[in-house]
Amino acid sequence: MSPTRKDLFPAWYAALESRHLKDLKFAEIRRALEALSTVYVQRRDAITQGAALDSAGKRAAFALFYGPLHFLAVRHVMEQFRPRKPFPKRIIDIGCGTGAAGAAWALAVGRKPSVRGYDLHPWAVQEAGWTLRQFGLDHKVSRRDVSQAPMPGKKDGLLAAWVVNELREDIRIGLLPRLMESAAQGAEILIVEPVAKGPAPWWEDWAGRFQAAGGRSDQWEFRPDMPESLRLLDRAAKLDHRRFKLRTLSVNF
Repeated sequence: MSPTRKDLFPAWYAALESRHLKDLKFAEIRRALEALSTVYVQRRDAITQGAALDSAGKRAAFALFYGPLHFLAVRHVMEQFRPRKPFPKRIIDIGCGTGAAGAAWALAVGRKPSVRGYDLHPWAVQEAGWTLRQFGLDHKVSRRDVSQAPMPGKKDGLLAAWVVNELREDIRIGLLPRLMESAAQGAEILIVEPVAKGPAPWWEDWAGRFQAAGGRSDQWEFRPDMPESLRLLDRAAKLDHRRFKLRTLSVNF
């Protein structure tokens, strides 16, 4: 990845701080981040009930903390893949959140593909649109359930970052064959999830299907180059992302 593209991250992060610290103090963001991490670690059932983004503080914490970390993580994975193909021409980002992960993939490609983001939360739809505009990416973001999101075509890519484990089981079961059908047509598929601290029985089944289709199952660990304010927030909230662990399923890269 070129230094020019890497330089886009600091400017985006600075804009994030201006956007989300305008009406909230650091201490408020820290407390919201602690509450948000509790939802993700201890109350995962509450995610589908909207508890993760049910306050301005949590939304700001998600945008300021998890968004940048997701960008850095996906960028790291794409650097390892070293994409050389002239596609995807379009990236479909399902459960796109703030749009950071989709932006990271788009910027890793030799030319900028368009990004189509889908998320159920209205705030995420707005935030993803803002993120993608900051990076100068052609985009369209819509409010839509994962089960209703379009699947990628031959020269498209699909990203599901930190979302598959949050889906209802019936939706997750229905998503896999749709992904495999797109992969068989030549679409690039990338699934990103944290290294599980609890049971995720679906992972091994999905990994087997991806590998049978010629894909990969990988686990990654790296030291993210975090801005100082992001490191401070990480420490203040008693989190530790000095070494970031994640795992991916991929095919057609």
